[in-house]
Amino acid sequence: MSLTPQTYWAEHAWIDHEVRPAVLVAADADGRIDTVTPGVTEPPPGAVPLHGLTLPGLANAHSHAFHRALRGTSQAAPPTGPSPSEGGAAGSGSDTTGSFWTWRETMYAVADRLSPDSYHDLARAVYAEMALAGITAVGEFHYLHHAPGGTRYQDPNAMGDALAAAATAAGVRLTLLDTCYLSAGFGAPPGPVQTRFSDGDALAWARRADALDPGGETVVGAAVHSVRAVPADQLAVVGDWARGRGAPLHVHLSEQPAENADCLTHHGRTPTRLLADHGLLGPATTAVHATHLTAHDIDLLGSTATGICMCPTTERDLADGIGPAVALRDAGSPISLGSDSHAVIDLLEEARAVELDERLRTGRRGHWTAHELLTAATRHGHAALGRPDGGRIAPGAPCDLATVALDSVRTAGTRPRLAAESVVFAGTAADVRHTVVGGRHIVRDGLHQLVPRVPEALTAAVEALRG
Repeated sequence: MSLTPQTYWAEHAWIDHEVRPAVLVAADADGRIDTVTPGVTEPPPGAVPLHGLTLPGLANAHSHAFHRALRGTSQAAPPTGPSPSEGGAAGSGSDTTGSFWTWRETMYAVADRLSPDSYHDLARAVYAEMALAGITAVGEFHYLHHAPGGTRYQDPNAMGDALAAAATAAGVRLTLLDTCYLSAGFGAPPGPVQTRFSDGDALAWARRADALDPGGETVVGAAVHSVRAVPADQLAVVGDWARGRGAPLHVHLSEQPAENADCLTHHGRTPTRLLADHGLLGPATTAVHATHLTAHDIDLLGSTATGICMCPTTERDLADGIGPAVALRDAGSPISLGSDSHAVIDLLEEARAVELDERLRTGRRGHWTAHELLTAATRHGHAALGRPDGGRIAPGAPCDLATVALDSVRTAGTRPRLAAESVVFAGTAADVRHTVVGGRHIVRDGLHQLVPRVPEALTAAVEALRG
């Protein structure tokens, strides 16, 4: 769709790891950046002023939109009781009280209440919340394919289409990571809830994924939910599907020690080694979490340039642990960021958490610069979502921008040359004033232009799912 070309004047802009003052960014009719002109001291007539630090649009590389309905609920005192109902998921004899596994039971209960219409309404509100946080592109790790009990919708991709329509309505770019999720654990059939997720086998998953045609600018990619949810002899089907289409491939990897232990029991190797042996690692693949890795795992991921998506707020919220982000980066894996369960939606918080969590673990500071963390939140994230031209303010790139205020109570007093450091280590999503997607102003002065009253939209969508 052709747009009226728009010009934006950034008071400060982050370009090539440098904060530059007074930058004019002109978009063309296709929503791409035509020219970037530093040193324009005043906004020329017709230019929209962006006061603060303007970044490339942020990329949320890992989202489960329906998890947003758990915010607050999942922080209540967990129930006591036996191990999860799905066999093998937590490992024999695990104490699951107050763990990832009890949280998962609550999450499954929410998943079972969703329909295409309610999912659209919730995702639209969640993606609008992301836009308010400066996120211009999101990767939706989508496995909620069918109706309760596994009944197929008349349109077998009704749920995926609902997500694509929701992203369009909220004005953000979507990479729909259609997820193969076949079993409840190593050697286990789907449980009662997973019947909504499972296509039966990987070939059936591929046939349904082949029919995806969400239109617009949605990128369709693939995902393996995890090595416990896709039998080893079917992993290559998903990898081949993605490779044949030049599509991004994502996978939850070693989020929990129990996954590693069960994989060693069933396959005699770590999940990373299993993925490598079936050809799923490489630059088009992003491993999500990668929290509990061996030194050999890190070498395998780095030597294949497999991307890593860290989701620190979720990993903290679920007590998963601190992933070896520094070692992975040093081994050769590009790091991106995701909000995952949406305990909060704030890519600045995710970025600084990568450094601050490492400080807690090591007792030292200075593992990541603010510029490296912004690269993870922008360029590496867009690349992980199959958008390699995104995440930069340069001619030819999509005109996706996020402006963070430098005069809020958190950022006031910032020296311009240290604006990146101030934004990363003190700013929050609440400081985002403007979000531009494809040259179009989606958030202006902190107000979403397409979804009025986002808090009310979130409340209504979440209330509709109350049990």
